[in-house]
Amino acid sequence: MFRFRKSVALAISAALLASTAGATAVHRAPASGKAQASHKASHKARKPRLRGQQEIEPARVTEIQQALIREHYLNGEANGKWDATTEAAMQKYQADQGWQTKLMPDSRALKRLGLGPDYSSAINAKDASFAAPPPASTIPAEQAQGFAAAAGVKQ
Repeated sequence: MFRFRKSVALAISAALLASTAGATAVHRAPASGKAQASHKASHKARKPRLRGQQEIEPARVTEIQQALIREHYLNGEANGKWDATTEAAMQKYQADQGWQTKLMPDSRALKRLGLGPDYSSAINAKDASFAAPPPASTIPAEQAQGFAAAAGVKQ
């Protein structure tokens, strides 16, 4: 019985090996008789998808213009249009800060103008303190030694 099982297993294994050994991939032409265009050619024909912010909303432009007027970089009244005058004022403001002037507007400039993110409605904002941390001299000596030991600093 054992010999029979062994020979059946051997026969099945040989049959499986023989069927996969002769298998090869076959390339067939499309049914229409026309060759398909390469992927690169069809990809180049597509219009590139624009990414990122494409324009500034009028309400945000008004805020930026009001801040630039307040800082004396823009004259007149805010009109909500990102025009050449507004762009030049923003570039001048950023250049005076030592920042880039090609991309408009720089996030650091918006923060400095007081137009950064508003965290007043954050979950933990009610109990949060946005004041500067206390000076290092007010930290108790035991606590400072613990910090130094944890950081591996020798005093």
